[in-house]
Amino acid sequence: MIQRAWRHAATALLLVFSGLQVQAAELPLEKLTLPPGFTIELLARVPNARQMAWAPAANDGGVLYVGSMQDGKVHALEIDANYRAGKLHVIASGLSRPVGVAWRQGSLYVSAVNRILRLDNIGAQLAKPPAPVVVRDDLPRDGSHGWKFIAFGPDGWLYVPVGAPCNICKPDPDRYATILRMQPDGSKLETFARGVRNTVGFDWHPGTKALWFTENGRDMLGDDLPPDELNHAPRAGMHFGYPYCHGGTLPDPEFGSERPCSEFTPPAQTLGPHVASLGMRFYTGTQFPATYRGQVFIAEHGSWNRSRRIGYRISMVTLNGDRSTGYTPFVTGWLQDESAWGRPADVLVAPDGSLLVSDDQAGAIYRIRYGGAVR
Repeated sequence: MIQRAWRHAATALLLVFSGLQVQAAELPLEKLTLPPGFTIELLARVPNARQMAWAPAANDGGVLYVGSMQDGKVHALEIDANYRAGKLHVIASGLSRPVGVAWRQGSLYVSAVNRILRLDNIGAQLAKPPAPVVVRDDLPRDGSHGWKFIAFGPDGWLYVPVGAPCNICKPDPDRYATILRMQPDGSKLETFARGVRNTVGFDWHPGTKALWFTENGRDMLGDDLPPDELNHAPRAGMHFGYPYCHGGTLPDPEFGSERPCSEFTPPAQTLGPHVASLGMRFYTGTQFPATYRGQVFIAEHGSWNRSRRIGYRISMVTLNGDRSTGYTPFVTGWLQDESAWGRPADVLVAPDGSLLVSDDQAGAIYRIRYGGAVR
């Protein structure tokens, strides 16, 4: 059975924006449906919230760094030890689609299409942030799929995708439709994976340390083709099919005759068609019941050109080892009768085991907790 999680906090919550209290606009959290025992609450309002990165703070709380797609800003939200939101700071502005944020050893790394930037010692300078340091500025400048989710892998390298500069085309394979990686100082740039049309979310398995990533399928093949994908890349050098093959079995009408689907790595799990699967994380906490631990949570941003909308939810892929055993909704309700009041963009496991969700349409960060007896 599914139960509705009713929350009145959205109507009464006062947030602090750079020292000024602002009444939060009402969000209909009562429309969201979660599994039994789970609740969702509004943690904070953050404009155009996309990728999130957590950094510990001296007050036993933390700082949540949040990238954006449309307004060119990167925000830092102070959070206390009781997970109450404090001041919201703008720590960078005037950037080109700074979607991606990754924190490492006191510095925040930010993606800005063709550039990777770094804000050093940022936690001690939130009110007066330093000028960004350029890590690299020679990535492609294309606007189509140019925004980037970024993250540091267990190997200490910074992983940076470069999407295809089109819906469907055959771009330079050494330049586009790739997942790259580099040293933290920007050196030793190399290609980790190819044939990746556009990934805006990836994470590493907590046990095997292998890379897993979401991939957005091409458009203009109808409502139901192709599927989005959850892919598994246990080693460098794998090719995932773009532009020749989609979903592991569907040859592209234009390029599929050039190379068969059998040449490429198939998805670990096909997702809904055009759901726009973005941020994904393995659940590494202990607050949720044991059946959720080690499973994959995915923010499905929602379809934009389908005759009937789908996505607009948090989904979960269950794994048995490296094999998918299920793909199911976890939180639904941002889409109501073909009208969406929110669009999940990223998920992040907080240190206490709760799950944070960013929503760029509503300009919100939500917090999902489990309140039943842990099983």
